[in-house]
Amino acid sequence: MKSLLSINNYHYRRGGADAVYLDHDALFRHAGWHTACFAMRHPKNLASPYAEYFVDEIEFGESYGIGKRLAMAAKIIYSREAQQKLDALLAVTHPDVAHLHCVYHHISPSVLPVLKRHGIPVVLTAHDLKLLCPAYTMLSQGEICERCGNGAIWHAAARRCIKNSLPLSTLIAVESGVHRATGIYRDNVDCIVAPSRFYFEKFRQYGWPERQLAHIPNFVQVSDFSANYEPGDYFVYIGRLSYEKGIATLVEAAARAGVKLVVVGDGPLRAELARDAEARGADIRFTGYQSGSALRDWVRNARALVLPSEWYENAPMSVLEAYACGKPVIGARIGGIPELIDEGDTGWLFDSGDVDQLANLLARLRASDDGAVRAAGLSARARVEERHTPQAYFAAMTALYSGLG
Repeated sequence: MKSLLSINNYHYRRGGADAVYLDHDALFRHAGWHTACFAMRHPKNLASPYAEYFVDEIEFGESYGIGKRLAMAAKIIYSREAQQKLDALLAVTHPDVAHLHCVYHHISPSVLPVLKRHGIPVVLTAHDLKLLCPAYTMLSQGEICERCGNGAIWHAAARRCIKNSLPLSTLIAVESGVHRATGIYRDNVDCIVAPSRFYFEKFRQYGWPERQLAHIPNFVQVSDFSANYEPGDYFVYIGRLSYEKGIATLVEAAARAGVKLVVVGDGPLRAELARDAEARGADIRFTGYQSGSALRDWVRNARALVLPSEWYENAPMSVLEAYACGKPVIGARIGGIPELIDEGDTGWLFDSGDVDQLANLLARLRASDDGAVRAAGLSARARVEERHTPQAYFAAMTALYSGLG
């Protein structure tokens, strides 16, 4: 029996990357592989037989004393605890391959030499651009920024790219500098999986050899989703309410177009956006955080999902899940989003940050014949059924694994 070790900071569905980590592990387990997980302890974690090996919790934004903060800063760069606990886990699991997802800060890349010492091939899925940009997003001071891509990581501190904080930005810049100087990722990761062709090309652009890269699109378990092809009378946004997500642009565009918008999610801009919508007399509802069937119902009963991002999105699961619900997607022309949208067939694109284009598109689609919108939803569902299946993902990933021995 083949054995897989999955490694990720969080062992619950906190975000898209965590969902991919859990779904990837479950897919291999259901295919007959023995799987084990290594993550951080957290009150929201799902049950795991390997929880005793998980590393201690680190939560940024929590109130810690000075001693705890210094210890956390050291762990961000290199965690001896993670090494020791992983060593203990490997003694009882003996995996054939280790697949890492998001390990930055909490687990740290200190686990990579441990895996190499045990002779275990290492794959890492690039859910973001952390290895190219200390701030993950290639977004700084409200604009796309690639200053750190070729090694000038001091820009992250000088421009306060992390939460506009000089101390935190300096710490993360130092972290990135140490990891680049030591080559801890380049020397210990056998292959980086890019879910989008855009990310594949970004890594290649900044010096990662093509032999160390693979493009494998994400999958969705379509049978878990009930489709509703009838177009609703509102558009829906799902995600964090923060600048890089383009939500402010969407709220302004919806107000201009006079369309109904449901905003599902929470974040630092929520109060400001709600005030702005009320001042404009816009028909915008803010539901707050939603999950499970409630979340899916907002999508299933909408006219279309809107993804107005203003940073280099990778391969958003929200697009695939909307398609599985039988809904087309209006997406910003940035990052990996255009790869997921067949324009005029499964959705429509607009230039990222362009309020006028988005407003015109929303107004046009609201006035469109329901039959055209319904046809786009049918095409969307067909796309995930044909091109984003668990079977295709499993075949591609096992082929990758088999070539690493």
